[in-house]
Amino acid sequence: MTRIVAGTVGGRTLAVPRAGTRPTSERVREALFSRLEHLDVVEGARVLDLYAGSGALGIEAASRGAAHVTLVESARDAADVCRRNVAALELAATVQVVAERAERFAARPTVTPWDLVLADPPYDLPETDLAEVLQGVEAALTPHAVVVVERAARTPEPTWPTGLVRFDRRAYGDTVMWFAELAAA
Repeated sequence: MTRIVAGTVGGRTLAVPRAGTRPTSERVREALFSRLEHLDVVEGARVLDLYAGSGALGIEAASRGAAHVTLVESARDAADVCRRNVAALELAATVQVVAERAERFAARPTVTPWDLVLADPPYDLPETDLAEVLQGVEAALTPHAVVVVERAARTPEPTWPTGLVRFDRRAYGDTVMWFAELAAA
């Protein structure tokens, strides 16, 4: 069972796709959002959740006060689950679901920049594909934005585009969270 940890819909459960996703554990989400709230990047933020799966990361951000969240998920079943979760939690005014590949979404110009980008790609996603996505979102960040990439502990550090620099790494069992910001920040 996947449950929202805290905020306005804290304690509520989420549906998860039958196959093809790996929801971030409640313990890891709790630690992640504790760190993000310490960095003051959630409240009032525009959040992009790439490879959304069930939408747990983005919905957690919305529950904790993000102003707008976009969930991007290419798998039709998972995108449908995201839509059902958003509707069931009555978050449609805050959370938008886009059924599209993260690579394609990140390559498009963005009118309003992101304050927080959460990327939880499949562990078997090639590093070159992830690097392409990170390159795409780099141009769409606010000056003090934070980018978080969740990967398996066995995978290398993401290849950051030249404009992003890692400032933290947190490990939780087999899960590693990489934190980056704009190099000029």
